[in-house]
Amino acid sequence: MEWKVLLIEDESRIREILADYFERDHWTVYEAENGKQALEMLEYLQVDLVILDILMPELDGWTVCKSIRSKSDLPIIMLTAKSEDDDKMLGFELGADDYVTKPFSPKVLVARAKTLMKRVEGTIGRDDHLMVFGRLTINKRAHCVEIEGQRIELTPKEYELLLFLVKNAGIVLSRETILDNVWGFDYFGDLRVVDTHIKKLRSKLGGEARHIRTVIRAGYKFEEDL
Repeated sequence: MEWKVLLIEDESRIREILADYFERDHWTVYEAENGKQALEMLEYLQVDLVILDILMPELDGWTVCKSIRSKSDLPIIMLTAKSEDDDKMLGFELGADDYVTKPFSPKVLVARAKTLMKRVEGTIGRDDHLMVFGRLTINKRAHCVEIEGQRIELTPKEYELLLFLVKNAGIVLSRETILDNVWGFDYFGDLRVVDTHIKKLRSKLGGEARHIRTVIRAGYKFEEDL
């Protein structure tokens, strides 16, 4: 499988290095040095993936991401020097599929790009109804979870909790954020309900509970690649 990637990055040296790594992995590479040029190229180019820097002249990455997502479901990996969770959250809210913080290994970026493409075109397909993490599979159409083909019986709230963590993979989520989004803003119960459900969820997931990390004094985070 040969994929086509558009590298949108204003630093020519970084573009050169990334292009070299992607080409070595048999990707067809296109390059844009700013957001305005990138959007113009996407009017006539057919690409499979966009690697998008955030801090650029002409148009920043947020604007480009929003513009792309308004027209298509083209996979987007955002590239930035910022590491704050708020920035990641904004990127995901705008429709980014992954988020890589500088400095990073070009080899790892290519690997993550390949994994994303395989999910988009193979394992989970364009309709994104299956999500696979190691031995764990979430079927959003059937509202079910399986580990190595064996169905795991989750309560509706446990399922919602897992799905919320997965949708925000890589982001530390506070108990308040989880409570508001899974239980609703009108829920006035104790925050410990989150810890209780996390504990039950981990117990049912067994070894695949490794994806759900506790971040001391902050909350919880779902990690895909472990």
